[in-house]
Amino acid sequence: MLKIRLSMGGVKKRPIYKVVVADSRFPRDGRFIEKLGFYNPLLPKSKKERIKIDVERIKHWISKGARPTLRVSRLLGELEIFPMPVKGNNPQKAIPKKDRKKDNEAPKKEEPKKAEAPKEAPKKEEPKKAEAPKEAPKKEEPNKK
Repeated sequence: MLKIRLSMGGVKKRPIYKVVVADSRFPRDGRFIEKLGFYNPLLPKSKKERIKIDVERIKHWISKGARPTLRVSRLLGELEIFPMPVKGNNPQKAIPKKDRKKDNEAPKKEEPKKAEAPKEAPKKEEPKKAEAPKEAPKKEEPNKK
């Protein structure tokens, strides 16, 4: 199966991706059929140089049956070449981790508790009084002979 996907390049901590058509059995950075463009995630979204794609070749490969990966389909959706994929349902992902705890606690406070009959508190058993003091074991004295 043909895929339109990203192939990683660049150096450590500074990735640059090529948009390529490759067989899905080939490795991510391995053999590909054709290079269709590039994507630089380090540039701001407002710059034109962030994504450069050959639109005609993309349409050609899609007509031949190539499927874009989720990330590439999002890039194509931003450029309005391909419909934007449906977003997944992970509402917690967009909230900073420190704020997630606050949101998780808030609904618990707001939920009304079910009207239950108050449970009887278990009666605490009174500590048992010492009936008879236990005799301390006697120490044996060594026999002297």
